Amino acid sequence: MSVEPFDAVDVIRAKRDGGVVPEPALRWMVDAYTRGYVSDAQMASFAMAVFQRGMERDEIRVLTDAMIASGERMSFASLGKRTVDKHSTGGVGDKITLPLAPLVAAFGVAVPQLSGRGLGHTGGTLDKLESIPGWRAALSNEEMFAQMQGDVGAVICAAGSGLAPADKKLYALRDVTGTVEAIPLIASSIMSKKIAEGTDALVLDVKFGSGAFMQDIDRARELARTMVALGTDSGVATTALLTDMNVPLGLAIGNANEVRESVEVLAGGGPADVRELTVALAREMLALAGQPDADVEAALDDGRAMDHWKAMIRAQDGDPDAELPRARETHVVTAAADGVMTRMDALPFGIAAWRLGAGRARAEDPVVFEAGIDLHAKPGDRVTAGQPLFTLSAADEARFPRAIEALEGAWDIRPAEESDELPPARGPIVRERITA
Repeated sequence: MSVEPFDAVDVIRAKRDGGVVPEPALRWMVDAYTRGYVSDAQMASFAMAVFQRGMERDEIRVLTDAMIASGERMSFASLGKRTVDKHSTGGVGDKITLPLAPLVAAFGVAVPQLSGRGLGHTGGTLDKLESIPGWRAALSNEEMFAQMQGDVGAVICAAGSGLAPADKKLYALRDVTGTVEAIPLIASSIMSKKIAEGTDALVLDVKFGSGAFMQDIDRARELARTMVALGTDSGVATTALLTDMNVPLGLAIGNANEVRESVEVLAGGGPADVRELTVALAREMLALAGQPDADVEAALDDGRAMDHWKAMIRAQDGDPDAELPRARETHVVTAAADGVMTRMDALPFGIAAWRLGAGRARAEDPVVFEAGIDLHAKPGDRVTAGQPLFTLSAADEARFPRAIEALEGAWDIRPAEESDELPPARGPIVRERITA
């Protein structure tokens, strides 16, 4: 029986007391936990110590590298073209990956978008795409490479189990021990998978506000800077945009309805905020890929992005022209008075959509593709009494009462003369750009 070179209790104490864990001990801790020598209880104690005491930049780099080393590391060097990926920290109505990946691929750049499923009030990209008849998320590495190397150029699929298995194990533990919000652990979790994926460049969409994981902009900024540093230190060209998630993004919240809205954007239309953020992220990705002057708006308007979307969906056995699921039951919420909508709090809308069946409470739960909310007004819009504000959709009308309960107090409508004295209802979506 081999003798372990370190003791988990010593590592826990070092961090608990505010010290810096030496690199060999930190690498050992991750490896020993992955192979089961360090127990869940010990790693939970370590995660809580990190939550309370934080980590130095070099410690976070070592932690991230150790999680990468726990599994395989992909390489796209054989593709013969630049690869650039995007990661969003998630929000309400955030369907940007869907129009963004084919848009960037239209410029000859490969987009390896390894995505996840939703949990709680934030929707998952794979759940949205699975509302398209026939579409499949699970691809082999060979299928991924072929799709990116050929004319399609982009792939959105599930990450394989071989990428950063230490992260998968640690994330599940953080979820049940109250340590999810620790910035060093969030940053290392996201970046270990993205760096292991092997992309040349990465753009981070770090959201702040009521519907975001980080509600405070200062903490969102700290997370963005930490992740940009990790990418840069690992040789991945990385930038981040801080974006506003106080108001739902676009007019659709759910799965099938978000796909419909994404297709509208790819057709040159769609809500202004979804198009604005799609264009901003595409410009950032293409700049990192060596095309800073790419006319991304033209590619949306002339059909090139739509062509790549349809090719991408067909390559994964989906039918881009098929009818998407529609709900059997709907409930319309109307305005009680004339006025101007001055506030719309994103989080309650995410919770309401989740309660309608658009999200899941447990990883193994199914989602209802047709469930969700369609918005007919947003902050800054004038409304009249009786006008529809939101349409709730579900497979079962029994879901409506709890969804409506979640929305109580989630928006304000003020008389027009009062609204004129208030600050603008909506500011710019992109607030800051963060680089190394």
